[in-house]
Amino acid sequence: MDSFLQFWALHGAVLGIMRNDSLLYVKGFGKADESAPMTPGTCMRMASVSKLVTAVGIMKLQEEGKLYLDSPVFGPCGVLPGYDSLIRDNRFYEITVEHLLRHQAGFTVVGGDPMFSPHTSADEVIRRQLSRRLAFDPGTWQQYSNVGFVLLSRVIEAVSGEPYGEYMQKAVLEPAGCFQFRLGGTYLSDRLPGEARYYMQPDSETVPSFDGRYLSVEKCYGGNDISGLSGAGAWTASVPELMRLVASIDGYGPVEDILTEFSVNQMTTFFDKDTFGLGWNDCTPEGEWTRTGSFSGTSALVKVYPDGESWVFISNSSAWRGSRFTKNISALFKQLRRNYSSLLPSRDLFTYNPEA
Repeated sequence: MDSFLQFWALHGAVLGIMRNDSLLYVKGFGKADESAPMTPGTCMRMASVSKLVTAVGIMKLQEEGKLYLDSPVFGPCGVLPGYDSLIRDNRFYEITVEHLLRHQAGFTVVGGDPMFSPHTSADEVIRRQLSRRLAFDPGTWQQYSNVGFVLLSRVIEAVSGEPYGEYMQKAVLEPAGCFQFRLGGTYLSDRLPGEARYYMQPDSETVPSFDGRYLSVEKCYGGNDISGLSGAGAWTASVPELMRLVASIDGYGPVEDILTEFSVNQMTTFFDKDTFGLGWNDCTPEGEWTRTGSFSGTSALVKVYPDGESWVFISNSSAWRGSRFTKNISALFKQLRRNYSSLLPSRDLFTYNPEA
């Protein structure tokens, strides 16, 4: 791991390994900031792994009978009727909750991801997107969309009657035994207690701040509106806490799932290689589930394997390969599983008591 961090110029990272819901291994490598080592308890941004958290919130609302995956999002009978005055393309009224979850709503990132547009708030991005034509008919294709998951955050608020973060804490995270999850901020001054500092590659240049003040900032601290991403990318947590959430939605025991077997199957059923899972990037016919996360200063990967092992990696650094770096992390997992899985101790660090 140390050589991996050195090769990719990563400041720090945490690796966690779970088997059949038992946390077998978790360790920090490198530094959380200039003066502190990275530890298992260090919290970090998880970028688009946040989408998995949001998808669980949607599934909880469905289990509560408050919405369904085929519920329309817009229109007089939709979950978000307040946007109708902006809509110019009638195909918006065909968009369902499931279309947003599977990135099939018709939004495009041609010309750049609108959620990373300069000098633009999340509210303004939504208004602009709804006043434009969709790139394709909902449900006929897919294109990865942060806007879709920001809208799902609004769906959760509208249906639950609570702020997104409050509902997620109460209905998803606390029942899963996760108490370190927090929605992160944009600037270094927003850094949460116990949160790592984030780093760009050594040769990275500063950029103008997203908020129109034209401050010269590190891209990971003001180049993009992190807080505006909400359920698309703003969650922070430690690796053990993230693994605890995974253990609560994987269909295995002994950790009790917070979702029904039906919901877990809906989230992870394989349709074809071109269809996203619900919150997961990819779910194979063999039962391997993948969730990636990447933006400036953060690289994250969650893998659930058919043999019951789950691996999680989060770094507080950008890699020069950007979002493609998760493929290198996946290759690292494959190598480490081949060499070390059989050597892992039989224990459960979720329940470990050093005084017992």
